[in-house]
Amino acid sequence: MDLKWIQTFLTAAKNENFRQTAEELFLSQPTVSVHIKLLEKDLGMVLFERSGRRVILTEEGRRFVPHAEAILWACQNGLEDLNRFKQGLSKKLTLAISPLIAASIMPAILKKYMSLHKNIEIEVQVLESKDIAGAILAGNADLGLTRLQIKHPDLMSRTLYEDKIILVGPYDGGEPENSPPLDAEEILAQEILITHNHPEYWNELVRSLEQHIHLRTMVVSEVHVTKRFIEEGLGVSFLPISTVRRELFEGRLLEIDFSIFQLPVARTYVVMKYEHSIQKHFLDFLSKFRLP
Repeated sequence: MDLKWIQTFLTAAKNENFRQTAEELFLSQPTVSVHIKLLEKDLGMVLFERSGRRVILTEEGRRFVPHAEAILWACQNGLEDLNRFKQGLSKKLTLAISPLIAASIMPAILKKYMSLHKNIEIEVQVLESKDIAGAILAGNADLGLTRLQIKHPDLMSRTLYEDKIILVGPYDGGEPENSPPLDAEEILAQEILITHNHPEYWNELVRSLEQHIHLRTMVVSEVHVTKRFIEEGLGVSFLPISTVRRELFEGRLLEIDFSIFQLPVARTYVVMKYEHSIQKHFLDFLSKFRLP
């Protein structure tokens, strides 16, 4: 039995059309027909019935589909494992991380970790915070890093980092040492406040601000979009400092001193179902890692 026949069979079962199958697999239509006939001969059963231009799985064909999928998966998994062995990789860690973490703290963390542990293969799945628990429960990821606290009886969750929140506005082009201090209360009364770009602290923060200032707000769900809007002068926002370090350093954004009340912190949580050796190893590294 040739794996090419299996691939052709599964594609034809999905499309119910030999011509579409040929186009998808970059084969000629006669080659598709030959693959199916050879597979049917090898199995000793008919897999498809013709119905006009369509081909429909027989009862035997439907029954064979999950087995064909398992054959392809086992082959692919085996080849990936051999390839990891050839590269000197002995372990694999799959991480599920939120877009905010992926774009802020994770590059520095992974760069250091992978340089120290060249035998560990890392796979990163970027998921919304609300979807990370599902990935861990389904076994699709070993460990999750999220900005949203997850409470589930089958998962372990704890705080990994606390991130300072700062008020950020557009850089006005002046020299900070020669410019008058910015008044946060005045700025918030005049500018649009861009909110809800973080899943945890915004509701409480807006309620606290409204006790002091009449706000105009605009919801923007993504931090990278928020930063771009601020650069273009569309408003100001409260953001975790780890997400704006580069922009502050490059002079594209400006930190505005805020002393009206104590600001909340943004937390990074680690989530997992099992604390096996590979998870413990990575967590030990994370507990000692310090962001630049």
